[in-house]
Amino acid sequence: MAVEIKVPALGESVSEATVAQWLKKTGDAVAADEPVAELETDKVTVEINAPTAGVLSEIAVAEGDSVEVGTVIGTIGEGNGAGAAAASASAEKTAAPAQATPAGDTVDIAVPALGESVTEATVASWLKKVGDAVKVDEPVAELETDKVSLEVNAPASGVLVSIAAEEGESVSAGAIIGAVGGEGSAPVAAPAAQAAGKPAAPAASGGDAIVMPAAAKLIAEKGLEASAIAGTGKDGRITKADVLAYIEQGGAQPAPAAAPGGATSLGTTSLEIPAFERPSSAPRARKDREERVRMSKLRKTIATRLKQAQNTAAMLTTFNEVDMSNLMAVRAEYKESFEKRHEVKLGFMSFFVKACVGALQEIPAVNAEIDGDDMVYKNYYDIGVAVGTPQGLVVPVVRDCDVLSFAEVEKEIGRLGRLGRDGKLSMADMTGGTFTISNGGVYGSLMSTPILNPPQSAILGMHKIQERAMVINGKVEVRPMMYLAVSYDHRIIDGKEAVTFLVSVKNKLEDPQRILLDL
Repeated sequence: MAVEIKVPALGESVSEATVAQWLKKTGDAVAADEPVAELETDKVTVEINAPTAGVLSEIAVAEGDSVEVGTVIGTIGEGNGAGAAAASASAEKTAAPAQATPAGDTVDIAVPALGESVTEATVASWLKKVGDAVKVDEPVAELETDKVSLEVNAPASGVLVSIAAEEGESVSAGAIIGAVGGEGSAPVAAPAAQAAGKPAAPAASGGDAIVMPAAAKLIAEKGLEASAIAGTGKDGRITKADVLAYIEQGGAQPAPAAAPGGATSLGTTSLEIPAFERPSSAPRARKDREERVRMSKLRKTIATRLKQAQNTAAMLTTFNEVDMSNLMAVRAEYKESFEKRHEVKLGFMSFFVKACVGALQEIPAVNAEIDGDDMVYKNYYDIGVAVGTPQGLVVPVVRDCDVLSFAEVEKEIGRLGRLGRDGKLSMADMTGGTFTISNGGVYGSLMSTPILNPPQSAILGMHKIQERAMVINGKVEVRPMMYLAVSYDHRIIDGKEAVTFLVSVKNKLEDPQRILLDL
């Protein structure tokens, strides 16, 4: 009979893993609790143990595939070795999938992984008693941690033959709390407390609700009324989390005992001190406190690439500021005629793209990248323009900006922006850039340190245009100023080169004629 191998709980906020490798192959004999596979998450590597002894009869998920919690990744059948695997698989096709434990054999019930940073739990209740029949994956016990309540399921069908941890006891992840045997197996002697006729730490009762041990302890410590607390556990059980939520939502606290006569004596003077009353607040539904949403593939890719940049590059940022007066005047003077002739609006971005191309031609290292032990210098200028979309930040690339006109740059930026907002950008649109420009100013950012877009070695950050008092020729004048930031990889770009590049961009923007005259 086959017993399924399932993906266990992977930790708080982790719902997916990758099958890193199988430690056994189909037909191999395995012992109970012997590691048969390894899973990898973005945080840890987890071993999957055999739920029972037998033969690995099926591998349902290949190495490298992604799996979710609870997924069946393989099965274990009866037998002693490779020669029995085929017979086991054949028998499973015709036999009923009872998944029962043979009489006389037992399968341990172990505490599953409890979540990241959680190493201990309390046995809240046993849902079955010794001698009860159980089915595979049927809940047999409930555990309670300081964060969640979770059920422990039977690893196989049969009879609950022993309980090794009483209700109220603390257990750690992986601890054996009981065992399941085959039909007709004799029950193992109960724990000492039960053998002596002492009931095993019953859960307290709050009216009609059942109060879990950890919750009962907290209720007693805080002097609360269990009947006032709504239970969210199985069958309305009150858990520790329910008590904490009740307290956080303004649950009543007992008033401190007052001195006789309702007064507190201070020397010879008696002062009336009113009891403290907690300010009332509207209750907040628990389901509204947080929302869990699966991370999209795009968001995963963004996170991976940005973290890669931080981990691999020697990243620094240098700042400067540019007086936008002349550039704004040029744009105001020509924007109507420009739009009439080219059927596209004249924006600031085309000026920044052209200014950066000119500065990249002066400082080639800023347009280069590291490939292993080589430094690759690019003689073309494909500028990535960061665009915010409903799906996240994307960086489409404007190709060959050195040979495009201002109008062609504006049209291409507009086209890529529309594709980004509609979710229609292709991978070809977003790969191969040599330098990136990010405009946080459209969201109101005054200053920031942009993160590199690997494998590029530099990125320019534009910011909000802010009027500030500046000293011009000994006089204070109000000018529209913008902070510029260049983050760069110090492994290939020296500080002098980064500063020189940024000053060149500043000079071209403050005097736009330099761009037209290639100065």
